[in-house]
Order: sequence, then structure tokens, then C-alpha cells
Amino acid sequence: MNGRLERVRPLLRTRQCRHFTDEPVDEADLRALTEVARWTGSSRNSQPWLFLVTRDVDLIRALGELGHPQTRALHLASAAIAIVMPQDETRTATYAYDEGRVAERILVAAGMLGLGAGICWVRSDVRQRAAELLALPADRFVRTVMAVGLASAEGAAPKSASGQARLPHDELVLTK
Repeated sequence: MNGRLERVRPLLRTRQCRHFTDEPVDEADLRALTEVARWTGSSRNSQPWLFLVTRDVDLIRALGELGHPQTRALHLASAAIAIVMPQDETRTATYAYDEGRVAERILVAAGMLGLGAGICWVRSDVRQRAAELLALPADRFVRTVMAVGLASAEGAAPKSASGQARLPHDELVLTK
């Protein structure tokens, strides 16, 4: 791998994890993840989010059951970070973009800390129940929950054969 690619290797190695050990996540690691989240850029620097961190396994499992299969990583996670967003129909696309940015940065940061993480999507048909479980105010909702934990052997194992996880560069990148 050339020098430039080596520098961005943490980004190239970032991946979803859905299988975790039952070992708890260190409080300092959760603090580091929320600091990364807090410093993520947002449209007009609006910082629209709140980050609800929980290590309550019963709550995490209830969220996992609620939105299965999109929330299946919560079935084994020992911590979760819910990205709580404002209800504002005028900023739906902007907030979704901001939310995606912060979710990806948490995913990358978890990998850099030696943790596994997975982005869980809370479907619109179960968002009200998720808001109730998380005791959110009426003007907030959750669409994304980050499952966090120490990756199990299954969670750390490659899902594709070496060199086959992505389409070739020349098929995806056009140059004019």
C-alpha cells in the first residue's frame, strides 16, 4: 500500500460490527466517542443533535427488538449512542445529512479505539415507540442508534474474501 493510502487506512478499514462480546465498554471510550460526535460538522454549525448514551442492556435490547432487523446490532451491544434529532419538517434533508455525518464519524472513531460499532436505523413505523422508550421530549426523535461494544470473533471476521468487498476503483471512479 502506498504512503497516502496508508495514512487513510483507518477509513479504509472502517466497517459495521453487529456481533459483540458481553464485556462492557469503558466509560472513557464512550466519552471519546461523544467528543468526536460533538465536534462533527453540521449545516450552518447548527449542531442539531443530542447524544443519548446508555449502558442499560435492557433498554438496548428493547430498542433492538423494536426495530429488528435494522436494529439487530443492538441485540448484542453493551452500549448505545442514540442520535436524537429535532422534529423540523423544514430541515428534514439537512438534518438527515448531518445525522449521517455524525454516525459515520462515530463508526470511524470506534474502530480507531479498538471497538466495534454498527449504525442501526430506527424505521419510521417504530420511531414513536423508540422515543417513548428513551423518554424523549415531543419535539425530538431518534432515527439512528449506534451499537457499540467490543467486537466478538464473528464481529471482527471479514464478511468478504480479500479484495472482493468493493467494486474495482475503475468501475466506480470516472475521470474527465
